[in-house]
Parts: sequence; C-alpha cells; structure tokens
Amino acid sequence: MAEITIYDGAIDKGLEGVVACTTAVSFIVGNTLIYRGYTIEDLSAHSTFEETTFLLWNNRLPNKSELESFTKELNTNMTLDPAFINVLKTLPTQGVHPMAWLRSAVSLMAHWDADASDIGTDANRRKAVRLTAKMGSIVTAFEAIRNNREVLAPKAGKSIAWNFMYMLKGTEPDAELVKLFDTCLILHADHELNCSAFATRVTTSSLSDLHSAIVSAIGALKGPLHGGANEQVMVMLAKIRTIEKAQQFVKDALEAKEKVMGIGHRVYKDGDPRAAILRKFSKQLTAKIGKPELYDMSALIDDTMQKEKGLMPNVDFYSATVYHAMGIPTDIFTPIFAVSRIAGWIAHADEQYEKNRIYRPRGKWQGKEGLTWKPADAR
Repeated sequence: MAEITIYDGAIDKGLEGVVACTTAVSFIVGNTLIYRGYTIEDLSAHSTFEETTFLLWNNRLPNKSELESFTKELNTNMTLDPAFINVLKTLPTQGVHPMAWLRSAVSLMAHWDADASDIGTDANRRKAVRLTAKMGSIVTAFEAIRNNREVLAPKAGKSIAWNFMYMLKGTEPDAELVKLFDTCLILHADHELNCSAFATRVTTSSLSDLHSAIVSAIGALKGPLHGGANEQVMVMLAKIRTIEKAQQFVKDALEAKEKVMGIGHRVYKDGDPRAAILRKFSKQLTAKIGKPELYDMSALIDDTMQKEKGLMPNVDFYSATVYHAMGIPTDIFTPIFAVSRIAGWIAHADEQYEKNRIYRPRGKWQGKEGLTWKPADAR
C-alpha cells in the first residue's frame, strides 16, 4: 500500500496568506487594486463597465470599434426569453432572499442555453456574454415579479447600468445616477481571489460547466461575510437612526469587541481604495436625497474605528448608503454585486480552464484513531 503523508502543520484558518494559484486577472498592490495592470482609481475615473469587462476577459483594453461591437453584443443579449420569464414567475418570492432566488434563476438559465454543457473556448465566450448581459435583467425581473409588475425588456443601445436602473424602476434614469452606478459596477467587478472567485475556480477545476461555476459563486457571495455585508450595513444604520446613537453604538461595539459590518479587510491594512471612492459618492448622494445623516453616521463609525482600532472600511461599507440613495431596495444590494462581479468570475473561470488542475487540498487530521467496530448491543 502506498504511504500517505499526513502533514503536521495546518495553514491558518480561511487559507489566509496561502497562495492557491497564479493569476493575471486582478491583484492588490500596495494601497490599490489593479485589473490587468490598470489601477481601480484610473478605471473608475475613465472607463465603463462594458470596457472594464472586456479588459478582464481579454487582458487588454479594446480599441474603439472593438468596444462598440462588444457593447452592442452585450446589449442585444440582455433580453430574457419569454418562456424563461414564465418559469421565473413560478419561483416563490415571498420570504425568499433575492440571492437564493438569483441562484435558482441562473441555474435554470442553463436550460435555455444551447452551449450549456460545452466548455470549449468559443462556447464559453458565448455563454460569458449571455450570463453577463442577462444578470441585471434577472435581478430586475425578481423585483418586478415580487411586486406584481410587468417584467420590462431592456432598451436597445443602452448600457448595462442604464438598463438596470430602467428595468428596476420602470422610468428612464437620471444620467448622473447612471454614471455613478456604472462606476460602482467597475469597483465591484473583481477583487483578487476572494471567496466567490475561489468558489468559481474550484467548481471550474472539476471541468464543470460555466453556469455551475457561476451558481457556486453566487452561493458564496450570498453569505453576510462576503457580498451580504453591504445589506447588513444598511440594516445596521437603519437601527442606529441618529448621529447621537451612532456614537453610543461605536462605543458599545468597541467595549464588547464586536464586529462592525463593512469595517476591516483581511488584505488591505491601509484602507480599501474602493471605499475611498464610494465615501465621496455617499456624501454626495445622501445629501441629494435629503438624508445626510446616513453619511454622517457612516463617517463617524468609519473615523472612530480607524482611530480606536486601526480598522478601515471595505467596499461594502459605503456602497450601502450609495445604493440606498439611488432608491435601490436593501435586499437587492447583494444581487447588484453579482451583476458586476460576474465579469470577474468569468475571467477567473477562463483562467482556470486554460491552465487547469483540479483543486484537492488536504486537512490536518484532528479526529480519533484506533477504534474498532462493535455490535450495537455491545456499545
């Protein structure tokens, strides 16, 4: 019998600091995040979500004609099949978290995709476009279905950000809000080997199909310690309600050594660059809707946690008030994360398919040994 090596040492909980693969998709360098070599500050200031998606998938920015073609391709694939919509209407919505509904909807979408089981490069490219284009349409369909409204079709020639806001609310969106929302999509498009990206790669490593990999990612994103954190931030602020109570909340949290949702990051020690951008958006938008106290409470919590604990906000902290100020329902915050992060998940899946080896880690054994079976009446 071949000898099995049982390792004495176990890596830190959560695989912290462990290098699990090589990647050229995105990486935290110093105090910033880079996508394919471009800083998040540069892209958020100048790019669009469609262009950033092309970058993540192709390892370069598109020229003008390529961008126009890619944007048109995404736009023409946003529409949901009427038969698919009819099936979506049969899924329960009351008492169901939107992320659970989205997980089921994306899985079902594979049944309307002729390439679903084909993991070849060309088939994956076609599926990537369809998944990315339709993710926002599915999320807004959920909001329409649960409110007994018509599921709107996207408008031709409009961006993913524009159509998402249009299909969510049923009215043509404000251009300024569309631009800010598009920037939010860029900020959330990828983030190194986070929990959902790793889930994508693990499923892909078995040579499973792209829909399955994305369903795995959605399941990981659903958790409150990952994508669900922004929703919990808004719930927290709704409970606090006033700046005075925010001061007491921080004091109590520090004394009890409790975790504050949206505060702290495992990799960024000097601050999440995405949070810095979103903080400006939060101040601007909460003032615009007449609720500056939402930003004031957030800023107080942020500044106090930095001063007292050296902990800084992550991307979820200010995205909560930004989305709220845009009139987006709180429980839709995390599905929006998926609308954006689908671009990064697909880039990671492509990279995994290209240089694949199935993930198969070991665990440090801490169980019993030397036991032998006995009949039940002798135990």
